[in-house]
Amino acid sequence: MEVDITTSEVEAILEQLNGTKSEGPDNLHPRILKELAHEIASPLARIFNESVNSGVVPYDWRIANVVPIFKKGRKSDPSNYRPVSLTSVVCKVLEKILKEKVVKDIEVNGNWDKLQHGFTKGRSCQTNLISFFEKVTDYLDKGNAVDLIYLDFSKAFDTVPHGELLVKLEKMGINMKIERWIRNWLKGRLQRVVLKGELSGWKEVTSGVPQGSVLGPILFNLFITDLGTKSGNVLIKFADDTKLGGIANTEKDRDIIQEDLDDLVNWSNSNRMKFNSEKCKVMHLGINNKNFRYTLGTHQLEATEEEKDLGVLVDHRMTMSRQCDMAVKKANAVLGCIRRGISSKDKEVLVPLYKALVRPHLEYCVQFWSPMFKKDEFKLEQVQRRATRMIRGMENLSYERRLKELGLFSLAKRRLRGDMLALYKYIRGINIREGEELFKLSTNVDTRTNGYKLDTRKFRLEIRRRFLTIRGVKFWNSLPRGVVGAKDISGFK
Repeated sequence: MEVDITTSEVEAILEQLNGTKSEGPDNLHPRILKELAHEIASPLARIFNESVNSGVVPYDWRIANVVPIFKKGRKSDPSNYRPVSLTSVVCKVLEKILKEKVVKDIEVNGNWDKLQHGFTKGRSCQTNLISFFEKVTDYLDKGNAVDLIYLDFSKAFDTVPHGELLVKLEKMGINMKIERWIRNWLKGRLQRVVLKGELSGWKEVTSGVPQGSVLGPILFNLFITDLGTKSGNVLIKFADDTKLGGIANTEKDRDIIQEDLDDLVNWSNSNRMKFNSEKCKVMHLGINNKNFRYTLGTHQLEATEEEKDLGVLVDHRMTMSRQCDMAVKKANAVLGCIRRGISSKDKEVLVPLYKALVRPHLEYCVQFWSPMFKKDEFKLEQVQRRATRMIRGMENLSYERRLKELGLFSLAKRRLRGDMLALYKYIRGINIREGEELFKLSTNVDTRTNGYKLDTRKFRLEIRRRFLTIRGVKFWNSLPRGVVGAKDISGFK
């Protein structure tokens, strides 16, 4: 089946290019391609069609400059850097078009990975955390002990074996010509390291998907689609970050979790990907938890009382106080930098800086970790109080007056609004698949209600009462019919 790439498709993607991003090894800068979008779209479309339908991938599209990006730890240790590939921008335009076609084929063939939240449209770190901990908090609320296993692959993107990946793509029913093009795109790749203007020699790439490419993340997702499909417990993925959780009241429960771990180890062995055993941890939740021991292959998992889960600090008490403290510390540090580094105290300068650099730390994934205690709410709000007081003319006004003058809402009000937006996406928007598992529409709907009234559920523990799927229902049910009936998210806002 021929692949037909149109001029309008190419032009639309060229116009969306970020002109500030780096060029690839072919020295074609995205800004030039963006400004000449109309003129070059037609010849590029012809080149793209010829490349995909013939299966020939130009040499320039198979080479990459690797830039090391520091992650954490000691800067002198090379293993603390992430290798990001700067590849041809022209090739990335074609990759983006092919990615859409691959995703469409996967959806049509029913090979969509329900457990995967990374690099997936409509899903995010927040949807991952809410879906997983909905089940965990429900287990805890019913008096169960729960064990969480945090799993980490060693250099996941760089170790994907090409042979096994291509076999899986073929089985998934992707267009044969696109599959052949990907095969040739992966074959004979070369890369070199670029650091402070110095270049290493070229080295052949024998495994992995390029970090920094457009197709790389989706290919990785497809490669690990069959990871955890046999699990008898709750398992969820965000790219290579995998979490396993299950009830751990008895030895039998513990054995079921251990069996799931053994299956994951078998998968990693047969797919030639290794777990980083030192970074894999177990967290024991619940008052009566017997703290069972688990093994990953021959390695005994170390127990932890807190773990950074997709950027959110989760601890064994699930109160989210430690996450609040971390968010406040980060936000205050940035606010301090603004105070010391920016001489202007005008609202036209400070308000945009606060919105862009400080507030995101207080609101990242907050629909999952919304503060449980008044003291934590106060700590978060205190950051905004301090920020608004820095602005000239606001020093002696009350907090409520400052917010009104600056056109801001309190963080508590913004969290409530965020809750309602999240619920809309689950019930009416792009996350309906998960929404059907998280919420249940009430059968007692009359003409006076909003038409999408949700069932209220009983709870026992405070951590359950404060979870989005419980705390948000009361407010959602009170919204007018015209609001919840909005056709799209912008209308709802």
